[in-house]
Parts: sequence; C-alpha cells; structure tokens
Amino acid sequence: MTPEDLLDLARASGALLEGHFLLSSGLHSPRYFQCARLLAHPEVATRIGAALGEKVSGLGVDFAIAPALGGILVAHEVARKLGVRALFAERDSDSGQLVLRRGFTIDPGERALVLEDVVTTGGSLRETVQIVRAHGGKVVATAAIVDRSREPVTAEGVPFFSLARLDFPAYEPSSCPLCRAGSTAVKPGSRPRRD
Repeated sequence: MTPEDLLDLARASGALLEGHFLLSSGLHSPRYFQCARLLAHPEVATRIGAALGEKVSGLGVDFAIAPALGGILVAHEVARKLGVRALFAERDSDSGQLVLRRGFTIDPGERALVLEDVVTTGGSLRETVQIVRAHGGKVVATAAIVDRSREPVTAEGVPFFSLARLDFPAYEPSSCPLCRAGSTAVKPGSRPRRD
C-alpha cells in the first residue's frame, strides 16, 4: 500500500478532516486524520494491518501491543498478519498512566512490536515501550499507520515504520493563526489533552 493509496482510502471514508482542531499534544492544527473513521471498515482495517505487517515482517515479533484506544485495532490487524497475539495498554483512571490489565502478560525476553494509529509527538508510543520493558519484554520496532510528527519518532534506537507521513501544520495555541482569526479549536479525538 502506497501513501497515496492510504490517502485515497482516508478521503473515501471521511477520515481526513479540515477545520480547527485541538490535538492531544495541546497543539492546534487545521487538519486532522481520524483513523477511527478509516478503521470502521473491517476490510480496510485488514488491508492496512496487512500493509503495516509487511513493513515489519522478519523482525521475529512475539506480540503486538498498542495504547488504547486508537491503537487497539491497529495492533489486532497487524498481529493477524504476523500470526502473533495482540495486547493493549490502557490508562489507569487514578494515575493516568498506561498499564497492562485484563490478564495480559509479557514473558521476559518476548519481542514486541509497539503500534499506534497516528503519531504526532510519539508520547503514547514511548509510554507503551516503557510498559513492555517494565514487564521484561524487548521492543524490536515501533510503527503507526500515519506519522505526522515534526521530529523523528524514536524510542531509544528502536526503528519506527509508518504507511504514510503527513506534514500537517501544527501550532502552539499562542501562535495559532486560526485562533487569531477568531476560530475555536475542537477536540476530535478520544484522548484528553496532555498538559
């Protein structure tokens, strides 16, 4: 799957949004990639998971893991392609930290692929890497459907893969031209803003 193929699928599903958006990083942007709209179509989710799985095949992965909520389907579909199990980490309601629950375990030395739907700052990806390491696992790679980061997404030397890189503008709220024009940012995603 080429980046153009992915963008065609995103346009057809209404996943590419235009407006004034408040990202979970706290930044503002005139464009938003809503992966949930794209992955709502099982046949598309399977195609995307297979394409991302192809990019990381041969790494000897034992399991795929993602932060909830956006990465769950990504991890599941990539795990399907790789023939491994899929896990997810979720936020503890008291501490706000990512944790493993629901009986998920990681055996010491197991090799993990950490996944996300869209990466902007890489914060959730790095938190999930730390979860794997804290449980004795080894992270062999990280990946996302879409990379919209400003700087390379790395987790201590672990390679990062994506299906497409989107260079959407992102602004600090204090210098946002959309705010200056009188527009109010809306929060389209599921995760609360990080301060």
